[in-house]
This record gives sequence, structure tokens and C-alpha cells, in this order.
Amino acid sequence: MTATSAKGQGIEYADTASEAYRAALRVIESVEPRIAEATRKELDDQRHSLKLIASENYASPAVLLTMGTWFSDKYAEGTVGHRFYAACQNVDTVEALAAEHARELFGASYAYAQPHSGIDANLVAYWAILATRVETPGLAELGSKHINDLSEADWESLRAKLGNQKLMGMSLDTGGHLTHGFRPNISGKMFHQRQYGTNPETGFIDYDAVAAAVREFKPLILVAGYSAYPRRVNFAKMREIADEVGATFMVDMAHFAGLVAGKVFTGDEDPVPHAHVVTTTTHKSLRGPRGGLVLATEEYAPAVDKGCPMVLGGPLSHVMAAKAVALAEARQPEFRTYAQAVADNAQSLADGFVKRDASLVTGGTDNHLVLLDVTSFGLTGRQAESALLDSGIVTNRNAIPADPNGAWYTSGIRFGTPALTTRGFGADEFDRVAELVVEVLSNTQPAAGPNGPSKAKYTLADGTADRVRAAAAELLEANPLYPGLTL
Repeated sequence: MTATSAKGQGIEYADTASEAYRAALRVIESVEPRIAEATRKELDDQRHSLKLIASENYASPAVLLTMGTWFSDKYAEGTVGHRFYAACQNVDTVEALAAEHARELFGASYAYAQPHSGIDANLVAYWAILATRVETPGLAELGSKHINDLSEADWESLRAKLGNQKLMGMSLDTGGHLTHGFRPNISGKMFHQRQYGTNPETGFIDYDAVAAAVREFKPLILVAGYSAYPRRVNFAKMREIADEVGATFMVDMAHFAGLVAGKVFTGDEDPVPHAHVVTTTTHKSLRGPRGGLVLATEEYAPAVDKGCPMVLGGPLSHVMAAKAVALAEARQPEFRTYAQAVADNAQSLADGFVKRDASLVTGGTDNHLVLLDVTSFGLTGRQAESALLDSGIVTNRNAIPADPNGAWYTSGIRFGTPALTTRGFGADEFDRVAELVVEVLSNTQPAAGPNGPSKAKYTLADGTADRVRAAAAELLEANPLYPGLTL
């Protein structure tokens, strides 16, 4: 990792981390050597590939090592100071620190560090909103009965209310996430849902169109946030739209939390001052362990605090400890430098594509990701993703608005800059990355399958993969991953 990454990445730090990992791998090897070998191989693979998946990053050795401790052995259902298991005082310390760092980093009134993932964080948020907006008033309407004295008829009435609420989120093909009401996901099954999209001409969110849809549908929850929308969002405007119909405004900032933490997104573009509830993952642009967080106003905090047992099982104490370490890193001045570089590098990558006549959804970016329409190369997203992987460039295919190839084969490739920015890539390197991507796609042709035209089969011109891998290796060697770390 480079000077733009976690604090303290000097020679002494690298030597200490190397010693720790070598010792850990020897212990693992004594029990299951194949796991130790796969672990070494994974580091080698990551060191020798251009990782451009927008939802991936590289956590610091301190964050990674924090997860491998005896906190993994603890059951700790409940909340700080109120556990259903004994001897959780150290878990209380860990969870309290993770929440404290999250509150301070994002300027939130309340933070909940237990969710195991972004999907878990969203489920906690949805049920907390239902409990606050529907369940509690519903119980009040049933009279003064204790919750344990409610009849089956009482519960049937309450279940009918909980199961008939409305949610509106961004559609999957215009950049939203499957947990924002996509039918195959639980969010699309637990709510009566409708989706808003983007302007078909520009690809940008049309706030007047969103407002009109919200007025007509009147959702209980309005969700903003994205996984493949390459532009910033005016969260102040979205809150106004939610308030007009009395909706709870929820933001899923899993993808861009690092840009919020690093103060790249401020004012109307910072969701925390405007949303009732904000969810996020702690990896991606935040560069922590795989996990989730929920931030909330005081109104929703009591219900969020019941995430376990409402939705979650026992919290992963070792991961909460790693969240605390990552959030502490993100509070350092160096992280703001990193976050700004992520956004600047995305602009450089987009510019590199545009000047080579590649077609981008919305024509560019002003966040951390770029969405490339590969139909101009005559390819599906599946074909493009595979050809790039053959050439040492790791990406993921992604749907584009009104995608003719659907969510599996897709017509787009999503690129993100957080991981390579962690390695030290700058504007020149990302321009070169754009050049290599265009070279691969320009030398890829669709191929027929055994039954005719195929959306997955392709041919890559001879020598292209080797040539691009060699060029990528030069970039990677100049910007090593975990420099000085030897296994």
C-alpha cells in the first residue's frame, strides 16, 4: 500500500506485518496446508492483476490482522451493556469504539456496527423503519395489552399492516441495487414496491420525474443510493421529495461511503444530514473489512438497536473490531487525500475512455465509478468481462439503462477506482488503463456457440492478452500491493 493508504506503512511496519503473516500461515499450514497455499496464491493473484471492480478495495494489514483473533469465539447477542451472554465486556469495548468512530467520521447521531453485510444493514434499516412507523403505532391501536398477551387475531392485524407497506427505490438497470426493491430480492417481496429510473436521454436522475412518481405512489420508504450510477445525488432534494408525502428517507451509501468520509461529498451531496436512516458497507471505498453499518436519527435509533434479534444473529465481534480499526484510519487526514484521489482518478479513467471514442453511460462520471457501454464494440458485458480477465484486467459486467441483454449477460462493464488508487495509481496510470481496456475490447469478437450465436462465447485476437498483461505488469510493478510484505 502507498502513502495515500492507511497510516504507518513504513519499512518497520511492513517487516512487522510480514512476520505476523508468515507466523499465521505456518500455523494454518500445520492443519490444512491447502488453505495456506490458497491464501498465498490469492495475494499473488491480486498483486498481479488490475483490480477495477468498483465494490472491491485493499484493507490495511492492521484491519486484516484484527479479524484473526479470539473475538471470533464470542457470542454476544444484544447491545452494549445489555448482552444475553456473560463475559462480553471486551466485546462492549469493541462495539462501542466502532460506533464512536462511525458517529464522529460521518457526523451521525447514532451508529450501529453489528450488520454482517450491506444486505443485512438494509434489512435492519427496513425493519427498524417498519417498527417505528407501523408496528409501534399498530400495537398502540390494539390497546394496552402487553406484547405477550396479544391474540393471534391481534398479530394477524399487525402482520397485515407490516406486509402491505410501500417502498420506492432506484431501478436495477439504471444503477440501483437489488436490495432497493428488486423483485427476486427479499426487499422486493416484503414490500409493495415501485422503482424510479433516470432520464432516458441523459442517464441522469430526473428529480421532477422522481417527485411525480413519489406523489402518485406515496411510499412509506423512499430509498436513494446506487451501485452503478456514475453521478452524484442531491440528497437534500430527495429529502424534500420524501417529506412531501411523509415518507421515511433512507440512503444506501455502500458504494460511496469513502467519498462521504473523505469529504469529497459535502453539503447536499452528503446523505447523512438529510436522511432519516443511512446504511453502508465498510469495505468498498471505505477500505475496511467486509461488513455493514447503520446510521440513524434519534427517532429510529431504538428500533435499529434491536437489529439483533430482529434480523441479525450474534454479532461478529472480530469484524466489529476490524471496523473500528478501519474507521479510525478513515478519520486520519491521509484518508481525505485518498478519497479525493479516488474521484480524480475516476475522472481520468472516464476521460481516457471518451478520447478513445468509447461510449459511457451519462457520458462520464463525478464519483468513483465509470459505466462503459460495450455494445459499440459489438459485445455483451459477459464477453467483455471474460476477455478483459484473460488479459489480467478484473472487472464486472453490469446492466445499463434499458439493457437489451438483461441482468445476466448485460451490455455494460462497471469500473471503479478505489482499489488501484490504494496502490498509488494516478491520472497517467488510469489513462493507460483506459487504453489497455479499449485495446482488449477492440480485439475481441463474438463467437458462435454449438447452437448458433452466443452471448457468452468470444474470440480474442492472437497476442492481445499477452501484450496487455505485459503492459499491466509494468503499471503494477511501479505501484506494488502491500510493499515490503513478504510471505
